[in-house]
Amino acid sequence: MTYSENLWLFFLLVSGIIIVPGMDMVFVLASALSGGRRAGLSATFGIMAGGLVHTLYAALGVGMLLHFAPKLFNGLLVLGAAYVAFIGWQLFRSSIVIGDVDGLERRGLATRFRQGALTSLMNPKAYLFMLAVFPQFLRPEFGPLWRQTLVMLLMIWATQLAVYGGLAFAAAKSRAALVGSPAATRLIGRAAGVLLVAIAMVTVWRGWGTV
Repeated sequence: MTYSENLWLFFLLVSGIIIVPGMDMVFVLASALSGGRRAGLSATFGIMAGGLVHTLYAALGVGMLLHFAPKLFNGLLVLGAAYVAFIGWQLFRSSIVIGDVDGLERRGLATRFRQGALTSLMNPKAYLFMLAVFPQFLRPEFGPLWRQTLVMLLMIWATQLAVYGGLAFAAAKSRAALVGSPAATRLIGRAAGVLLVAIAMVTVWRGWGTV
């Protein structure tokens, strides 16, 4: 697998997770509906800040493993891929529906940013997901780990900004589409689930034994 192919798989995986309605998306939606576009963008930037912590946590874990116990890397690769596949299966089976979003009282932009960061940081599944994903894509043969981590972080930020920022700009229409069309959110969840299972299989197939 080339570095470009590796990044494309990572992008597809991250995009599949970010577009699935979850508490981050609901918070951005609620912020934009109650406080306008700027409030929604402030919440988005807060979530992106929380993503920085998740990324550093995962990268440090992978770096330490490669340094101190490289023989365990293949095991972590398989466990991580299995976890991603499990998430995909759960998404495929679930009925994801966004209910009515309660209006939030008007708050300052700094408060929205802080609450967005806390929403991201207080999600334990995000830490597990990142630790499961990074061993599949953070590979020593592609150069310094810090440079790969930076590229992957920028890809995560760009995807979050595109998805959540776009949601903030179109809050009213997005709310009508997401709240009023549960079939659409179920379709998104199932499509993302299939994507995650497929990527998990490909990464194990191409990544096994390369360390």
